[in-house]
Amino acid sequence: MIKIRRSSERGHANHGWLDTYHTFSFADYYDPKHEDFHALRVINEDRVAPGMGFGMHGHKDMEIVTIVLEGALEHKDSLGNGEVLRPGEFQRMSAGTGIKHSEFNPSETEAVHLYQIWLHPERRGLAPSYEQKAIPPSEQLNALRLVASPDAQNGSLAIHQDARLYLSKLDAGHAVSHKLAPGRAAWLQTLRGSVELNGQRLDAGDGAAIESETELSLKAVSNAEILLFDLA
Repeated sequence: MIKIRRSSERGHANHGWLDTYHTFSFADYYDPKHEDFHALRVINEDRVAPGMGFGMHGHKDMEIVTIVLEGALEHKDSLGNGEVLRPGEFQRMSAGTGIKHSEFNPSETEAVHLYQIWLHPERRGLAPSYEQKAIPPSEQLNALRLVASPDAQNGSLAIHQDARLYLSKLDAGHAVSHKLAPGRAAWLQTLRGSVELNGQRLDAGDGAAIESETELSLKAVSNAEILLFDLA
């Protein structure tokens, strides 16, 4: 069963400095039909104006993965980490018992376009931790590249949840496939371009909740970038 969540159906807020879309209930946006999906709690697509960002704020008991599509995002946290995240780099922050961080666009001229994902952790009370890795675009081209997993397989980020995140940059006309083990679900998020998921078209910003399927066929209608979650 595939249920498509169109980009236009997401929650939306434009604060001037921040233009944001929420796939699931978040902040002032609440939809009882879209609060989460398995371990997925948040998929936010944000565009942050030059020189603006999120001041120091706290999180607890959440796995947070950030992907930058365009521009740069400067991260600082209460563990002493301070890095700039750029396209091709992936960040994981385990909030655990509590962590504070800030996220700013360091550019004076260019907006930053990013996706931030929150997943429920496998258990509460984990020690807070942070990591950032670069994965070459060539490894994502016309292939599903693992970027986060519970066992850090293939150099992926280590997340504390039975979930695997794959990223793919597909040239128009190219296809990839993914098998789902019995009892597992998936979520597909189209970051850019257009793809067909088992024959159903998704455009940029569209997502799809996938359950009771055994194989996913993904074909690019145009040059596309997708994020696939394999979930317990």
